[in-house]
Amino acid sequence: MAEHLASIFGTEKDRVNCPFYFKIGACRHGDRCSRLHTKPSVSPTLLLSNMYQRPDMITPGVDAQGNPIDPRKIQDHFEDFYEDLFEELNKYGEIESLNVCDNLADHMAGNVYVQFREEEYAAKALKNLSGRYYAGRPIIVDFSPVTDFRESTCRQYEENTCNRGGYCNFMHLKKIGR
Repeated sequence: MAEHLASIFGTEKDRVNCPFYFKIGACRHGDRCSRLHTKPSVSPTLLLSNMYQRPDMITPGVDAQGNPIDPRKIQDHFEDFYEDLFEELNKYGEIESLNVCDNLADHMAGNVYVQFREEEYAAKALKNLSGRYYAGRPIIVDFSPVTDFRESTCRQYEENTCNRGGYCNFMHLKKIGR
């Protein structure tokens, strides 16, 4: 029995634990999900929820006043954010990967996933980031169950064939150009 439960943990066959939360660290149903979102007590990966705020958040390609934004300006804004965040997070330990979601759905918009080489680096970062602010907004940070980003990223997005756009339930990761 235990072997069977272990084999289905975090999959669609698991009727107790949410497979999307297990793969993505977020679920579109949030607290209303019928399955459990068991937060890890320790992990090498942190989720900084909705941290990255695109300048064209309300309408893609358009600023809050309704004026078109040059895509290079949007990319420069992102790369400045990425560099700023990388420098801050690197103070806590060696970073394996730093991923920023480009999805538009509320549960994933602007989510930042940082995977450290060691769990203790992530714990140190969690302790030091809790209660802090970035760009006037509180940093919401927690351990994430995501440890393999190959399972959580949208393969169609990487091939430019995702027809769900920003509302896809798999990660659309912003690419860094620098």
